Amino acid sequence: MSYNPALNAVLLCTRTSNLENSTYDLYSIPQKDSGSQNKETDSKRSSGVTAVWVARNRFAVLDRANQLVIKNFKNEVTKKIQTPVCDEIFYAGTGMLLLREPEHVTLFDVQQLRSLAQVKIAKCKYVVWSTDMSHVALLAKHTLNICNRRLDLLCSIHESARIKSGAWDESGVFIYTTSNHIKYAIINGDHGIIRTLDLPIYITRVKNSQVFCLDRECRTRLLTIDTTEYKFKLALINRKYEEVLHMVRNARLVGQSIIAYLQQKGYPEVALHFVKDEKTRFGLALECGNIEVALEAAKAMDDKQCWERLAQSALMQGNHQVVEMCYQRTKNFDKLSFLYLITGNLEKLKKMNKIAEIRKDVSAQYQGALLLGDVAERVSILKNCKQTSLAYLTAKTHGLEEDAAQMAEEFAAEGKDLPEVSKDAKFLRPPVPIQQAESNWPLLTVSKGFFEGTMMSRGATTVHQALAPTEMVAEAAEEEDGWGVDDDLHDADRYEDAKDDDEAKPGEGGEGAGWDVGDDDLELPEELISKISASNAAGNKNFFAAPPKGHLPSHFWTMNSQLAADHVRAGSYDSACRLLNDQVGVVNFAPYKELFMESYVASKTSYSSLPHVTSLSAHPNRNWKELNPKNGHPTLAFKLNDLVQNLQACYQLTTTGKFIEAIEKLQNIILCIPLLVVETRQEIAEAQQLLTICREYVVGLQMETVRKTLPKNTLDEQKRICELAAYFTHVNLQPVHQILTLRTALNLFFKLKNYKTAASFARRLLELGPRPEVAQQARKILQACEMNETDEHTLHYDEHNPFTLCAVTYKPIYRGKPEEKCSLCSASYQPAYKGVTCAVCKVAEVGKDVIGLRITASQFK
Repeated sequence: MSYNPALNAVLLCTRTSNLENSTYDLYSIPQKDSGSQNKETDSKRSSGVTAVWVARNRFAVLDRANQLVIKNFKNEVTKKIQTPVCDEIFYAGTGMLLLREPEHVTLFDVQQLRSLAQVKIAKCKYVVWSTDMSHVALLAKHTLNICNRRLDLLCSIHESARIKSGAWDESGVFIYTTSNHIKYAIINGDHGIIRTLDLPIYITRVKNSQVFCLDRECRTRLLTIDTTEYKFKLALINRKYEEVLHMVRNARLVGQSIIAYLQQKGYPEVALHFVKDEKTRFGLALECGNIEVALEAAKAMDDKQCWERLAQSALMQGNHQVVEMCYQRTKNFDKLSFLYLITGNLEKLKKMNKIAEIRKDVSAQYQGALLLGDVAERVSILKNCKQTSLAYLTAKTHGLEEDAAQMAEEFAAEGKDLPEVSKDAKFLRPPVPIQQAESNWPLLTVSKGFFEGTMMSRGATTVHQALAPTEMVAEAAEEEDGWGVDDDLHDADRYEDAKDDDEAKPGEGGEGAGWDVGDDDLELPEELISKISASNAAGNKNFFAAPPKGHLPSHFWTMNSQLAADHVRAGSYDSACRLLNDQVGVVNFAPYKELFMESYVASKTSYSSLPHVTSLSAHPNRNWKELNPKNGHPTLAFKLNDLVQNLQACYQLTTTGKFIEAIEKLQNIILCIPLLVVETRQEIAEAQQLLTICREYVVGLQMETVRKTLPKNTLDEQKRICELAAYFTHVNLQPVHQILTLRTALNLFFKLKNYKTAASFARRLLELGPRPEVAQQARKILQACEMNETDEHTLHYDEHNPFTLCAVTYKPIYRGKPEEKCSLCSASYQPAYKGVTCAVCKVAEVGKDVIGLRITASQFK
């Protein structure tokens, strides 16, 4: 409800007339904090009168007898309301009141005359609503309760000192004061101290890092607070990891308290970014499974206990190379030998046998011989240990006849009887390893989280940076049929990459004052209300209504969302097609069939319950934390990061000249973009940028494919080929590909003896900074062209007049000329092609009037 000074003046006059102890201020500001004065103030307030707006032309008054009445502008009583026993009322929105009872606060609907919700809080003194009325803070003497609009308790905080005041900041955090501190409270229950106070203050408003408040003398004061800590926690809660990473790198958050908080909340990988203590880093790294960081910390500390913990953790992940290093550092020879056995590394196992011999560890030496299957070594060890009987039996059983005969002679010389060899004895030998594990075991593939990926590759964490081609793509430039078939001026030239250049609010609407809908004035007569209640009671006496059949969660997906992606996941293809047609003008849905089926199949999960029982299915939601199926939204079928990775593959295909494959993949990305679901405005901008990149590449590559199929017999045909090559240089490509287009156009125009235009291409090529060989060749051509800077043939190409290309005729549409746009990819067309299906995306209609791309729920508000 908007603020109206005239209405508030009327209310103020109404409340102060004949009221000695009226309390209309949000906070009382006593001069002293003595207990007697507080009790006196409380008693006066309880005996006073409270008035609260409930509509634009009515207000509720709680008089001295605790009777709740509704009055109009003339201070006339229009309705008397029987309410629970209460001693104070607070504003709760249009038609709503909060009633303070001794042990509870009740949400009361003035229109329906009933209590909607209740929360337990003793002696609530102040009520502070957030700006959007979605949350409310209930302040008692030592207790702070934060609830949602329906009075569901979100968190409760107890303070030893008295709570003085509070206000909501713009990010949805409640800032409150006690006698000696300014504190914060987040709706998930996290709270902490912002700063200390010399004297108590009373907050009136919080904006950014400034607190507007009053002191004991009722003087206005402006305090500056550090919001880093609670904004850091809020970003973690809302999963805004980009903001978290920025704050970790730029803010001073180092401290044991923040480290303990991150460990408690399950974010040890975040703490690794700024923890310097090696012991703490080691514990955090093991907790989040980062073996690389744990290994660095263990090397720095070089502690036996740390090496043992690291070996155990690495073994669980199958990283036996780190396990080997740990066992070597701790000299754990037994475990090291067994590790070599299970990894099939017999050479190192033989070395362990030699080490055991040097250490004179006969037991380890004999065990190593057993594991290796070295019978001769076992016989030798037993003989040296004076275990001649076992040595003889081992040699005889395993077919070492010479050793057995030699020991038989020794037995005979000593007058001893030969041990009897069992007839059932078998030749035992351990199996030979099928494959020796040189690298770590591929037991489990764990995807890197946001923060772990950031640690591995700093500087390429955002989607915006990933839109540029990677070095791997640039280095993959090879001279194939796709590129350079016209570049025969220098046989040794090979195409390589250039240096990569680092590169609304939702509408608000509502009913204005001009609409006289009369919702606030509509009241049902009390007689009618009683008759309705009586008829309902009588009708329900002997009647049983079976509960209706429930709906699948996917039923609510289409009701809760206007995004085409959610309708596809729910299997509602008709509504999804209508949304795509209205939003981006899709008229050809055949290419979407495979994407629709893939998305729908992946929206459900199946799991087993009991033996011999059919598997059960479930519909997972992406907002599962809300625990309300009726407000659910399906999981994401396509993600922006995955499409960016596909774009990288398209870059590589373009570099290697595989234009047909690149065009197919780029068109598939364009089809997936309307099926995205993103959260922020930045992601919307990145998706639109991705769509623009794909459109430019498809138009350019399709034109280049057409150019290569044109004959070169006549002069007109050669001129047309040169025109298309010139147009290709104006397509917005990445620098690595822009260089290739300029080299192709430079060679064709030089052969056609259009030296003036060729010189222009050479200058543009040199501005992009190609590799030295290419630059040297371009300078030579430029010198030759400058000696005779004329064009022998006239072409339909004006490099100084900005233009866009028609995606069908591949002719320029100069600025100011009429043109039509594809409703999905915004490809340009001449007016004659209005109404046809786009040749770039293959699905949308050219020139159709549409709403526009909608991939986030905030765009519908």
